[in-house]
Amino acid sequence: MKNLNLGSGKDYKQGFINLDYNKQYRADVYHDINKIPYPFKKEEFDYVYCSHILEHVDDLFKTLDELLRITKVNGKIHIKVPHFSNGNGYNDLSHKRFFGWFTFKQIQEGYYNKKFNFKIEKQRFNFLSENHPILNKLCSWKFNILPKQFYERFLCWIFPVGEIEIELIKL
Repeated sequence: MKNLNLGSGKDYKQGFINLDYNKQYRADVYHDINKIPYPFKKEEFDYVYCSHILEHVDDLFKTLDELLRITKVNGKIHIKVPHFSNGNGYNDLSHKRFFGWFTFKQIQEGYYNKKFNFKIEKQRFNFLSENHPILNKLCSWKFNILPKQFYERFLCWIFPVGEIEIELIKL
């Protein structure tokens, strides 16, 4: 099984090809993810992990196309992105977008006039309050069982979620 850690930064993962653009971090491959194509063959990876990367890219659709190109059929793309209610994210000027619960569903269904060849396998909210691991687990559990429209419409500004974690399967 061949794994890619896209935008590894400080999170160098053993058993993965770690890609980052910043040469201050340890990586196996140095490449700017806004420069497409990536230096990998078509359908090279079984599993692609990208944590807090997609909010930084110039063109989300081109990046998703490229992730699907390098992922094998039935391979997984594991994504973590900031939820739009994540206040800390607004302090990072390199963020170009935020995500909501239905963002990837809309992408999957061709809402943006382009159909992508993936299905959503799993999706969850993750609360990331610093120094509160028990509260994070409790809130993550509670708000993952509520209807997502209700949470995003009425509760997200009172109880902001840190991130959305999602697993896509390439079809």
